[in-house]
Amino acid sequence: MNKQTKPKIPLLKDLKFKVMSWNQIYSSLLELTTLIKNSNFVPDVIIGVSRGGWVPARILSDLLENSNLYNVATKFYVGVNQTKYEPTITQELSGSVEDKTALLVDDLVDSGKSLKLLISYLKNKGTSEVKTATIFRKPWSVVVPDYCLRETRVWVVFPWDQKEAIRNMFENFKSSGNSVDSIKEKLISVGLNKKIINQIYEELH
Repeated sequence: MNKQTKPKIPLLKDLKFKVMSWNQIYSSLLELTTLIKNSNFVPDVIIGVSRGGWVPARILSDLLENSNLYNVATKFYVGVNQTKYEPTITQELSGSVEDKTALLVDDLVDSGKSLKLLISYLKNKGTSEVKTATIFRKPWSVVVPDYCLRETRVWVVFPWDQKEAIRNMFENFKSSGNSVDSIKEKLISVGLNKKIINQIYEELH
């Protein structure tokens, strides 16, 4: 088996982010709801992919007026712009999907490997139809979601993963010789809150 080549970490000044607020998330999910309704797809169950898909799935459950909300977990990311070679399922589906239609929800699809794995997994569990929904997708994804709002090439920071993003930034870029102050300045410049950055940094160190 070939060893995975560790992705090269980009220069701090070249790294691009898109920071999403809670209001932007909710507005995006309203748009996504319209796409789903206009397609006449009415899922029996909504499945949130841990961890990024949990909050969007919960909100879509409300907007689509569907309380049949399940979850499933995969492990893929290990750092900023770094991934494991293949995703794995780390938490089994929380309910039965046999002979049911399912809407599989995540916040973003990057390589598409996790989504591809889960689609196959759900079909093996007996679901009659699986459709996928994400807010963002990367152009190189091997899976194009059935419902998706935007394509992006940048690192997206959601409200529910700010600590993870900030921690990974400090870990990766300090090891590359960047100062703490330069990393903080970068995080502030892309729209993250200075107080939150300082609080998380102090907690981590």
